[in-house]
Amino acid sequence: MVAMPEEFGRCTVEREGEAGRTWLAALPAIVAELLGRWGCVPDGEVMHGGVGLVVPVRRRAGERAVLKVSFPHPGNVHEPDAFVAWGGRGAVLLHERDDARFAMLLERVRSSTLAEVEDGDEVVTVAGRLNRRLAVPAPPGLPRLRERADAWEERLRTDSVALPHAVPRRVLDAAVATVRELGRIQPDTLVHGDLHARNVLRADREPWLAVDPKGYAGDPAYDGGTLLKSRALTLLGSDDLAGSVRRVLDVFAEAAELDRERVRRWAQFHAVQAAFWGRRHGFRVARGGPLLDRITQFADRLSEVLTEGA
Repeated sequence: MVAMPEEFGRCTVEREGEAGRTWLAALPAIVAELLGRWGCVPDGEVMHGGVGLVVPVRRRAGERAVLKVSFPHPGNVHEPDAFVAWGGRGAVLLHERDDARFAMLLERVRSSTLAEVEDGDEVVTVAGRLNRRLAVPAPPGLPRLRERADAWEERLRTDSVALPHAVPRRVLDAAVATVRELGRIQPDTLVHGDLHARNVLRADREPWLAVDPKGYAGDPAYDGGTLLKSRALTLLGSDDLAGSVRRVLDVFAEAAELDRERVRRWAQFHAVQAAFWGRRHGFRVARGGPLLDRITQFADRLSEVLTEGA
């Protein structure tokens, strides 16, 4: 029987409550059934992400792969659809899928991520080039980001009234303008939806491959904002925040072959969202205390820098 990582179980129950506990109880049998059906045997230490268990395996022909089983959640539904559309272009290959179990058999890559690279320009360049390669016509049935625009605007306005915050009015207005002007009219292009350095892994078939996509259809520049937001902790101690932000925007836009202003506006929207999200929920690296206060205040500052046209 495959051993479940203790941290994965604890976090799943904390996040999902009794539904998570029930799913965890059934998970060993689910994994065993999938291993048998897909002709695999465990081949290494079990890993996990935020919502998925990852079991290194070997297939009957000796090929290395990973079995990924995710907690059933709407945000995980279209991950295999994205992998099918890419067909291994810039992302790991999908070998098998069981949508009812939220399970996939995927190409195995290395455990090291782009987040471990110290050169910030290299991190952003690799992410930008992957963003360009992943921007292919979206298949039918994927969620369209434009359909979320009304909810985005409503949440921004609700949070600006309901939460104590230091987000200036001009900053909020700029984020709302992005939703109205860019959010409601977006191309039917497949985007990763959660492109950050921890979701880019070293590989052998290609130097870097993307994992854990959300599988949205929308504006490729949207993921420029996702990436910049994920770089926040590396920018936290910058002596020249505006200059550092400009550098990220310049390098990403050039590597992704995107309009820099469009990337900036999506990044500003993401920063404002993060400023409010932190006050409601905390962040993965800080749920409370001085660190949460520091990161939230930084999100406020980042959103202002991006509003001023970094």
